[in-house]
Amino acid sequence: MNPNKALWEKGDFTRIAQTMRESGEVLVKRLGIKEGQQVLDLGCGDGTTAIPAAQLGAQVLGVDIASNLVAAGNARASELQLTNCKFQEGDACDLRDLKDASFDRVVSIFGAMFAPRPVDVAKEMVRVTRPGGQITMGNWIPNDPTLVARLLKIGAAYSPPPPEGFISPMLWGVEDNVIERFGATGVKREQIAFERATYFFNYRGTPAGFANEFRNFYGPAMNAFDAAEKSGRSADLQKELEDLFASENRGSQKDALSIPATFLHVTVTL
Repeated sequence: MNPNKALWEKGDFTRIAQTMRESGEVLVKRLGIKEGQQVLDLGCGDGTTAIPAAQLGAQVLGVDIASNLVAAGNARASELQLTNCKFQEGDACDLRDLKDASFDRVVSIFGAMFAPRPVDVAKEMVRVTRPGGQITMGNWIPNDPTLVARLLKIGAAYSPPPPEGFISPMLWGVEDNVIERFGATGVKREQIAFERATYFFNYRGTPAGFANEFRNFYGPAMNAFDAAEKSGRSADLQKELEDLFASENRGSQKDALSIPATFLHVTVTL
């Protein structure tokens, strides 16, 4: 099996996605998506941004490599009676089922950045976007002092080294890399805009409970715990995650976490 597919089908990412819903809705409202636009959400998960876009009246297609997340997204859209939102399996590196210039907006929030061939991802996003259309990416930033970079760094310390040729998804959070990757498709520097923005993970529970969600349902963390178990260090990994969530919590309610994470908001205008 495709290792990227196996990673994201492991566990149940919908459990983590539930903590991301509120920020997903806020972000989509800022994008200026209009009724009737054709929108592709790439690496969509179960619809954290696809569903709010459909609720604004866009015609939305969500594409994800994980079959369980596609099924969960279609179930959510059906439950909400959103006939203008559907989900299907696909690989961000090779969108062979999608026609050239078929979308007004292509959106990928913490999704396509995890695909293994970044230049191919950039080429495919540009290919399926109509002239005058727009691509939006939200990408985590390497060595950022907020949640996600630290979370992934902790997990990596307990995991085996990545395979030869591995390209870190976090490199999508470096402006020069984004410029280079889209530049390979013919996009000019002046067509790309950047800003730093903040996403919040909101969890009803304790730091220990949130750590357990990652341990039991988030593929990369599950792999880290599998490796930590073999070396007798799973308790250490658990404590590091609990300490991280406790220290980064900015919420004021008891037994409820609100943890900010900085990301690179990329806008490419074609």
